[in-house]
Formats: sequence, structure tokens, C-alpha cells
Amino acid sequence: MDRPVFPGRWKVSDPILIAETFSSRIWKVRQENGDPAIVKALKPFDDVADELRGAHYLSWRDGAGAVRLLGFEGHDMLLEYAGDRLLTDELNEHGDRHATDIAVEVMAELFSASDTPPPAELQPLRERFASLFTKAKADRDAGKDSPYPEAAEIAERLLSNPHELRVLHGDLHHDNILHGKRGWLVIDPKGILGDPGFDAANFFYNPLHRHDLSLDPERIAYMAEVFARVLGQNPRAILDHAIAWGCLSSSWHAEDENEAEETSELAVVAAVRAVRASF
Repeated sequence: MDRPVFPGRWKVSDPILIAETFSSRIWKVRQENGDPAIVKALKPFDDVADELRGAHYLSWRDGAGAVRLLGFEGHDMLLEYAGDRLLTDELNEHGDRHATDIAVEVMAELFSASDTPPPAELQPLRERFASLFTKAKADRDAGKDSPYPEAAEIAERLLSNPHELRVLHGDLHHDNILHGKRGWLVIDPKGILGDPGFDAANFFYNPLHRHDLSLDPERIAYMAEVFARVLGQNPRAILDHAIAWGCLSSSWHAEDENEAEETSELAVVAAVRAVRASF
């Protein structure tokens, strides 16, 4: 691979490729003062706007609970180095409830007040749910028995009557929360405007493929209670967000014809629905 070229004014050196996804290459670099930093170089792909909104989110947070955006040019972002310890690592070493309590603290920081007006580039949460509504209509029209139509009704109710409208990270989970010099910080936001309950929902499904955790009704109930408390909402609403989110994510897997992931995620949806029925 050719050596990357970054803006000269960033004054970074010694790039090391540490990750590559369908959407970006992630380089660890050295700043002029010797501190590490991250360059996230976006690839040209269909939903690059998703990542670019994240840069506006980080600029708006200005380091409060999130990594600092140190530079932004074209499709390249220079980011504060958040550390290399994931919340998943904390979960594995100290337990799931400990990790959930950290997630709650991080969420409280992310929703702390800002004197800066929200970015204009945020995506309305309703747009985020397009795939779920499409899948639900297709199943309904086909007379197919699936959880999607009911989840779409739940999503419609939540979207039509939000608890409040706030700036959301949009992809909060255990692998997007890291620990470093400044404590626990989030990375990889999507930049969405909507009900804060949406930002709690993904935790119910993570870490991925840990059905020993995600199918546990006691865990589901605990998460509903603690996230409801920090967001000032009812646990039932948090569970509704989790149901809607799970079916949204499953609808994305269905679009990709990834039956294994869709089935795995819908199993968690069923577990959340069962707990929701008991509240």
C-alpha cells in the first residue's frame, strides 16, 4: 500500500495502518509534539455522509465525552487518540454490569449541556428508520408473519412522540467507547437528531454474538432501568427503543441477505419483547 499523504498543516508523521473497514482506513500517527493521534481516511462509498456527519458531531461536542476533532479536510479526519482499551475489554475483565454502569456515565456526559448550537448537518432520526419501514411494508403486503410490522409501529409511535429531541451519537456500543488519558471517550458517531432513547438501544445487542448476555432477561431489565434513569425516561420506553433498533438493524442485514446475522439479532429482539411484556 502506498504511503498515505495527509495535509501538511497537520504536521503528523509515522503513519501505521491499524484498521481497515468497508468505509475507512484508520491510521495511528504521531503529532509534532510527540503525542499519538488517529487519522480516519474515508473511502468513497454509498453512505459516506454518515461518517461526515460524525465529524460535525465531534466538532460540536468539543471533547466532552467524545474524542476531539483535531483536523478535518475532505474525507480525512485527524482525531484525538482515545486509547486502546475498549469497554468490551472492561466487560470481559470486570463484568457486564460494571461495563453497563460505565456506559451510563458516558451517556450522561454526552448529553451534558452545550453552549454551542447543534450542527445543521444532523440526520433526522426518522430517516434512519427507512429500511425498517420498507421491510415492514413488504412483509405486511406479503402476509408474512414477522416481527417487522409491529416494530415499525413501535418506531412510528416513538418518532411521532419523542421524549425530547437531542443530538445523538447514533451508534453507541461497547466497541465505540475507549479508555485513555482523558478517561472513557466515544468514537465513530453518526450525528443524528432524535429521542435520546435511541442511543441506549444498541447496548442491548452488544457485545455482538454474546447471547449469554443479550438474551438474559435480568440483564435486559437492568439495562432498561439504568438507561431510563440517566435519560429521565420510563424503562418501557427504553425497551421500545431497543425493539425498534433491533428490527432496524435486522432489516439492514436482510437487505444484505445476511440471514445468519438477521436471525441472531431477531433472537435478541424476541428476548427484549418478552421482558417488555413484563414491565
